[in-house]
Amino acid sequence: MTLTPNQLDRAAGAVLASAAGDALGSQYEFGPALDDAVTPEFGVGTFGHGLGEWTDDTSMAIPILDVLARGDRLEDTASLTEIVGRWIGWAQTAKDVGAQTRTVLSGIPSPFTESDVLRSSQAEHERAGRSGGNGALMRTGPLALGYLSRPADALAAAAEAVSKLTHWEQDSSSACILWSAAIRHAVLTGELDVRAQLVLLPAADAARWSVLIDEALSPGAHPRDFMAQNGWVVRAFQGALAAVAGASSLRDALERAVRGGADTDTVAAIAGSLAGAVWGASAVPSEWRGLLHGWPGYTGDDLVRLAEAAALAPGV
Repeated sequence: MTLTPNQLDRAAGAVLASAAGDALGSQYEFGPALDDAVTPEFGVGTFGHGLGEWTDDTSMAIPILDVLARGDRLEDTASLTEIVGRWIGWAQTAKDVGAQTRTVLSGIPSPFTESDVLRSSQAEHERAGRSGGNGALMRTGPLALGYLSRPADALAAAAEAVSKLTHWEQDSSSACILWSAAIRHAVLTGELDVRAQLVLLPAADAARWSVLIDEALSPGAHPRDFMAQNGWVVRAFQGALAAVAGASSLRDALERAVRGGADTDTVAAIAGSLAGAVWGASAVPSEWRGLLHGWPGYTGDDLVRLAEAAALAPGV
């Protein structure tokens, strides 16, 4: 696809800013909400991640990004099984893996098929009675880059398919569809418009999410308002949206997300993917970009290179 320089910058921003939010929020994870007078800083994470090191949020997004950067399609079974295989390998040595994700990955046999993955995901949902954690939404940022020149409904189908690999619940799928489509819209137009993506959901689901979006966009809304249960995909979505919608800049959006408290790295990673798509990679402070690194040995510059390749890949 032919993109303008600004569009390409915004495409890279969807990945780079997500990693920045992830690493920035790492040391505040599970902590209290912060006052507006507090400026979040990079530090050693709750699970021992180093200064500027991203956590599971970005690590789980990278296999998706790598597939898209090659020009491969997420509709292909080989792509999905490659992604899951890399998640399984990563989880063996990762400092932290979400409980639901770890359970699903551990239930997949070796060797495995896509059906085995979905069976494990559905089984965990049925065992627990729910599977609406925020672990699929946190990694959805790169998906839109493979669908900039393709119909939004194709992106919606891919977002749901990738979500269901570990999170069977419909709330997770719907959140990933809306967020991925909002990223696509922002990359292409520079506009923040989550509400316009409701057309991609079934009518009853769209009506419910319309109310949830209204709550996040209400005047004065802040991620702190959605701190309770922000490990749940709905509250994480609302907190991230409030962070971006109420911000004056990309940096402000990520700092607002971290001040929201509790699952700070994930909410900031989610917020970063949309904020980056609005403001672009060039809006990520250079001192932040220079610090970013993480599994599988990538840097912030690597993320930009791969994101640009995904956005421009002829195969998509």
